[in-house]
Amino acid sequence: MHLLNQQELTSSSTDLETPSGDVAKEQKPAQDLTATALAYHGEPRPGKLEISITKPCATQQQLSLAYSPGVAAPVGAIVSDPEAVYRYTAKGNLVAVVTDGSAVLGLGNTGPLASKPVMEGKAVLFKSFAGLDAIDIEVEAESPEAFVDTVARIAPTFGAINLEDIAAPHCFKIEQALIERLDIPVLHDDQHGTAITIAAALQNALELQGKVLPEVRIACVGAGAAGIATLRLLTALGAPKENILLIDRQGVIREEERLLHPYCRPFASSTMKRTLAEAVKEADVFIGVAAPDLLTVEMLKSMAPRPIVFALSNPDPEIDPTLAHRVRSDLILATGRTDYPNQVNNVLVFPFLFRAALDVRASCINDPMKIAAVQALAELAKEPVPEQVLEAYSESHLGFGPAYILPKPLDPRLREFVTAAVAQAAVKSGVARINHL
Repeated sequence: MHLLNQQELTSSSTDLETPSGDVAKEQKPAQDLTATALAYHGEPRPGKLEISITKPCATQQQLSLAYSPGVAAPVGAIVSDPEAVYRYTAKGNLVAVVTDGSAVLGLGNTGPLASKPVMEGKAVLFKSFAGLDAIDIEVEAESPEAFVDTVARIAPTFGAINLEDIAAPHCFKIEQALIERLDIPVLHDDQHGTAITIAAALQNALELQGKVLPEVRIACVGAGAAGIATLRLLTALGAPKENILLIDRQGVIREEERLLHPYCRPFASSTMKRTLAEAVKEADVFIGVAAPDLLTVEMLKSMAPRPIVFALSNPDPEIDPTLAHRVRSDLILATGRTDYPNQVNNVLVFPFLFRAALDVRASCINDPMKIAAVQALAELAKEPVPEQVLEAYSESHLGFGPAYILPKPLDPRLREFVTAAVAQAAVKSGVARINHL
């Protein structure tokens, strides 16, 4: 789960999945965790990935089929019909995990080289959760345009592009440019994986609290990739912009008050409120994708009856969950951590979003597909929880309610449930090239 720092209130992406495990219920000292993590990544061989072959290559005949002269046959088939590449190569199951390293975890701009362990981790999750092969690609680019050009030039190799850990506002420009330039799915998961998971959790929390999205007042702190993408999706689902206040380090983002990048501008408000405390007062929903300890007890007390708080800074949320529940007994709370109920985690979304897109050979991942993922996640949380999930989390019971508004990441039904819904949306919205639903 990506850690957020104060700088990221305005400038970075935020991702909520955990490439190599998240906070344990009993945390190890930082020194022990560092040593364990370094050993995990370095032994018995460096890194977390390897390439394996899928066809036999043990005889002269097999060698001649794998390479020359046999390989000429699929080459000719692809020349005659470019779509044949999906039949004769691994392209249709291959995702590129691409970054410039400008917004890595909570570490900020580490550069592309130091981002490689995280990108390898993302590839591990693609394989583990959705059976997708993924290759990490770290790009040294002097500008967003150079990054876009690099990715576009290597795109023929892949069935889809997962953009990762790219700082805002460049991440918005890069994603849009690649969507326009390529005919394969391109998705910045820090934006949309986060937004989909938050939207699903919020839909269920609102139902439990007896509220509806078009009527609630929302305060969102964090004007980076995750915050803006979340508000975009929530407005697509019916939240009025006039009911939303977006807050960054300088306070409430207001119209014509300061220079704003174009991605913030749609959520600039005409309100007279200026501070986070003023924005939170009487709000129904607080969404934090920012930094620890921003939401005070006094702010929480000032929220509307039956409030919903998503404190997603990790490992230290915007408010301590134990304290928050002590202050407000009518609260529904979600965090980014595994050791509290209601973990908002991108791994609930991105493997299955890409799995569906590749299964139906979608040309993009569009809004209907994202909304289908929201609805599927929300609905799955209402289904009876299998025994194997209870065992995996050492729980005697889990069921839809204030402490269970999202499925657990290790729920094996996610792959079928979410993938099927997204694939169906791709077909219905006309972006699927094949239909085998």
